[in-house]
Amino acid sequence: MPNLGLGHLIPQLEFAKLLVVHHGIHVSLLLITTNEPSPAQDQLLSSSHLPPDLHIVPLPPVEVDKNIINDGDVLVLTRICVITDHSLRSLKSVLIALGKPNALVTDIFATQAFDVCKELLIPTYVYVTTSAAFSAFMLYLPKLDSDVNCEFIDLPEPIQVPGCSPIRTHDLLDQARNRKIDEYKWLLHHFSRLPLASGIFVNSWKDLEPVSIKSIKENPFFKQIPTPPIHLIGPIIKQEETLSVVDVECLKWLDKQPPDSIIFVTFGSGGTLSFEQQIELAWGLELSQQRFIWVVRKPTDSTGAGTFFNAGEANENDPKVYLPEGFLDRTQGVGFVVSSWAPQVTILGHHSTGGFLSHCGWNSVLESIVHGVPLVTWPLYAEQ
Repeated sequence: MPNLGLGHLIPQLEFAKLLVVHHGIHVSLLLITTNEPSPAQDQLLSSSHLPPDLHIVPLPPVEVDKNIINDGDVLVLTRICVITDHSLRSLKSVLIALGKPNALVTDIFATQAFDVCKELLIPTYVYVTTSAAFSAFMLYLPKLDSDVNCEFIDLPEPIQVPGCSPIRTHDLLDQARNRKIDEYKWLLHHFSRLPLASGIFVNSWKDLEPVSIKSIKENPFFKQIPTPPIHLIGPIIKQEETLSVVDVECLKWLDKQPPDSIIFVTFGSGGTLSFEQQIELAWGLELSQQRFIWVVRKPTDSTGAGTFFNAGEANENDPKVYLPEGFLDRTQGVGFVVSSWAPQVTILGHHSTGGFLSHCGWNSVLESIVHGVPLVTWPLYAEQ
């Protein structure tokens, strides 16, 4: 049961497909839904690549209106958690209708499922859609919260998660930089409940994160929590992509480029730049004379996650409107600009792609590593 956002849905969908295809398990993917469109999600779930024993089960949609989210500026995590809280009110009846499954794998921000599954005697696991390093921080946050009175960003020294690399306070995710806001309260609430899980699936592997993984499994602090069994299942990345007409055109252009010559510029399913950042990036790409593919979206100055809830929506997203005048003409043949969405895994696996300018969402990091493409990092939001 993934949460809202393609960054949560894609890895759990791929995990479900592996369970069906390689282990013969019948899987129902419970889908938290709203009345808001997400074209990229719709395309993903209508793919012909889904195995027959994987069943998509939408939960009753949540009407996202002033009764649910009464502030248009509400932050991403609060919005996710409020919608999830409303959606999971139907979870018990859905699980009973499915015949009480043998187990439920839920999202880190849907721990309300623990209570429902405890009542129905269903073991509940958590799928962590981020790194082992951040998993260690999640498990440590309740202790940090109880030990520290001030804001974490005011601490004089880096935060020392037991057995892990220190975290500089200015590198903390936004939700942990102000303990008075609702986003932090939701963060702490769900992270405090992780020890209730029957186990935790982490999309990583020992050779990638040896220090963090060893700490979670062996450090006395994590043993005394007690931390549920950790199951390393990475790397799980998207394997197939359904191509649109624009995608095919993009790949034909890519086929004509020299090996390792293209830098792929995109900021995941939800990432957006400010107006100034987008203009500066355009000038940088043009003046560098570097070959590129760039997924351009409508910029916004209010958040780095402007398309988190409606990935792939192309309304008002003509890239020409948000780029310097004449940019597309001057870079014709050198660059290829795509509006809103592109087949990321296919592009990263192409022999002409030599670099990846990324927001560093965990799915993008893993896809880049698996395909051996060097990263230029531009973190935008969440734990990136």
